[in-house]
Parts: sequence; structure tokens; C-alpha cells
Amino acid sequence: MRRRTVRRARLLAVTVAAATLQATPAPAAVGPPDGVITWGASAYRIGDSTADRGYRMVVHTSAGGRDPRVRLSNAFGDRPVTFDSVYAGLQLKGADLVHGSNRRLTFGGADSTVVEPGSTVYSDPLPGSLPAGSDLVVSLHTPDAAGPVTGHGMALQTSYATQGDHTAEESGAHWTDTIGSWFYLDAVSVRTPGATGAVVALGDSITDGWHSTGDRNRRWPDYLARRLQKAHTTVKGVADEGISSNKVLADGGGPSALNRLDRDVLSQPGVRTVFLFEGVNDLKAHSGVTAQDLVGGYRQIVDRAHDAGKCVVVSTIAPFKGWSEWDPPAEAVRQQVNDFIRGHREEFDGVTDFDRVLRSPYDPERMLPFLDGGDHIHPNDKGMQAMADSVDLNSLECDRR
Repeated sequence: MRRRTVRRARLLAVTVAAATLQATPAPAAVGPPDGVITWGASAYRIGDSTADRGYRMVVHTSAGGRDPRVRLSNAFGDRPVTFDSVYAGLQLKGADLVHGSNRRLTFGGADSTVVEPGSTVYSDPLPGSLPAGSDLVVSLHTPDAAGPVTGHGMALQTSYATQGDHTAEESGAHWTDTIGSWFYLDAVSVRTPGATGAVVALGDSITDGWHSTGDRNRRWPDYLARRLQKAHTTVKGVADEGISSNKVLADGGGPSALNRLDRDVLSQPGVRTVFLFEGVNDLKAHSGVTAQDLVGGYRQIVDRAHDAGKCVVVSTIAPFKGWSEWDPPAEAVRQQVNDFIRGHREEFDGVTDFDRVLRSPYDPERMLPFLDGGDHIHPNDKGMQAMADSVDLNSLECDRR
């Protein structure tokens, strides 16, 4: 633990030094950032708001850069939400922050902001540097929030909550409530060298990380981010836009991939490539979805991403025999979809075969037990790493600008 504390203290020194070198504050900015997304989590309705509530949320960055900005979302609210105090710092341990790292974020030069229902708001740049792989802590307070709350339910990351405004405090003494969701916060971006880009993983609970170890950043996009940091590649940012139970074609576990593509993916700064890995929930829902239906959904996502100047890498659908909703008709559609993906590579900018990575050589309809998280549909940590290791990093370098 002492080694981790020392490492975070060194990260603080970098951040504080960068801020000290800043002769004047960064200019106020209210529009989308011109940098690269370094962390993201898909927003959807996760319950009802509570007035005078504070949230201290821990997120793990991918790309390093300068002048970080956060995006606050009220996409699913039915009334305006006021944020009267928002701070960002570095995690020391639990809800405690590294001394000197916690600084106020502004919005258009103001200390507070109001986010209208259905909208998002970016903070101004926070002068200083944010290294890759940082545990960034965003603390916010909502004085009079009510109605539906926007956030990400399954964070697999311990964060903290409190009553009243304690956002400016570095101590975690008042942050005694532990929470497993991210509230209102759905993206963090940084300014990077001009050639740097990002990949967004658009997926369901497998991409969201279910059955990976919590608080350890072992989702497959996390493993991919660590690979990219070590590789000679210009793609450094990774955003995990997975939602548990999400479908390509129909709303349910949050808006469908088709309905959330613009907000969760195409609106994010610096995105070069969309990594599409969805479809199993459409199949196991037994709603009559055919291979042609699912392929049609994929093609819509590809066309819209290409129109926005983004590349699309698509993966085959992973095996799920043994899951309670598996049956031969759903398996037949899965095989048809996978055959299409493998046989029509020219329609995509890249193909990754997660089915081949995860399936058992003895029963190709079933996940290899060594990689199975236990429910026969979600991989464990080793399965998540195997998925990330199978991605061709060159396919993420595609450029349609």
C-alpha cells in the first residue's frame, strides 16, 4: 500500500508542477472539447435524484494529456439539475485525495452550472496534466436535484456519497456512503498531441465488465487501454460504452445501440474508431430477431459512423450455451451472424473474432471453462484479457478523416 501511495504522490507532483507552470488560467470553454476522450461510461436512468447530495466518483483514465474536462449529463432527467460545486483530484486511498490535487472545475468561467433535461455540459479545461492510468476523482454536489437521475449503474468501481457539500475537502471523512454507480458524470477528456485518437467500445454487459474483478479495472476495454499505452500507436484513448442487457435493435438495458450511438460514441472528442461488440441480448430475448435483422442493425451503425468520419471494427458474437436463455434457434442465428461477419470483412474497417477466442474446442457453442466467469456468458478476468489481447491494434489506427 505504501508503494501505491508513493506512486500517486508522484502523479500529484506532475499535476501540481504542470499547473504551476500555467502562467494564466486556461480560457473558459462551454463547447465540446478539442482533445481526446480518456474515460467514458454510457448514461441511462438509474433511479431518482436526492437533493443536497454529494457524489465522489473514481474513474480510471486511459490516454494521458493536459487540461482535463469532464462532461456532466442530464440526458434522462425531466427537469434542470444544478451543480453548484464540482471538483477534480487524484485518489490517495478510498475517498481520501492526494494532498493539493483537488481543484474546482468551472463552467463558462462560473463555479456552478445548470444542465437542462436531455442535455450534457462540459466543464472548462482544468490547467495541468493528467497522466495515463490515473485514478481521477470527480466530486460534485447537487443542491436541489429531483426526478430521474442520469448515470451508469454498474460501475464495478467503489465510489462515495454524502449529504451536504463536501466537494472541496481532500479528506474522505464525510464521504462515508459507498456506492457502485457513477452519477451524472459520463466522460472525461484531455488535450493531446494532434495525432492522438481514441477507440470507443460499444457493447453490453460483457463490455461493461460484469464478472470481472471490481475496483481492479479488468474489463476487456481496460486491458486494451493498457496494451495501447505500451504500443507504438497513435490511438491511446479508450472509452467503455457498454451497458448491461443492452441490445442493438431494441431499447431495454438502456437505449439500444442504434439509439445511443450519437450521444455515447459519435459525440465524444477524438474518436477514431468504433469497436462494435453487441448482439447476444437481441438473440437470447427470443423476440424473433433474425440474422438479417441484426446484420441490418450493424450496417446502420457502420453507415452512420462512416458518415461521421469514424472507422468501425466489429466482433463476432461470443458463445453462451449454458446460460438459461440459450436454445438451438438462438444459437443458429448467432452462427449465421458470425458467418456473415467473417465472410464480409470488406463491409467493416476491421474484424475481431471474440467467438473464436472464447469458445471451447470441445464444444464450440460453449465458452471455454478456463475463461468463463461462471454463468457461461460473461468471461472472467482471464477471458477479458484474452479478448483484449486478440484485438489487432493496427485495425484501430484506421483513419477516415
